[in-house]
Amino acid sequence: MEEFGGTWHRPEVFAAYVARLNAEPLEETPRIEGWVPNTTLWYVEGETFLGRLAIRHRLNPYLRELGGHIGYAVRPTARRHGHATAMLTASLPVARAIGLASVLVTCDTTNIPSRKVIEAAGGVLEDQRGGKLRYWIRTDA
Repeated sequence: MEEFGGTWHRPEVFAAYVARLNAEPLEETPRIEGWVPNTTLWYVEGETFLGRLAIRHRLNPYLRELGGHIGYAVRPTARRHGHATAMLTASLPVARAIGLASVLVTCDTTNIPSRKVIEAAGGVLEDQRGGKLRYWIRTDA
């Protein structure tokens, strides 16, 4: 967002952003130290962007503790319409295709809507750490 957000209206800038996202799943793509390959999915309705979801292909120590395999966000004007649950549920076969039999998904202990999303997608609470609830979801469900 910081790098591209203000200039997305320019086709060449948006194309560069999409190219970067498309390279992220590849092991050989240079990345910030400590970051892992990830696949980004967009959730849209027609031409309207509703949200995005990132599937991290593996866990490093930070992700295992607090971040998880999947992170998602729904634009504020589209919240409370079931989009997050639909996004998370639809991402599970993609995670399975990446080779993940189950995924760790976390949320803040105070984020009741996100907790409900994770549980609706089949999340089973493992524990609470560092202010986060940690759920595992099987990708073959």
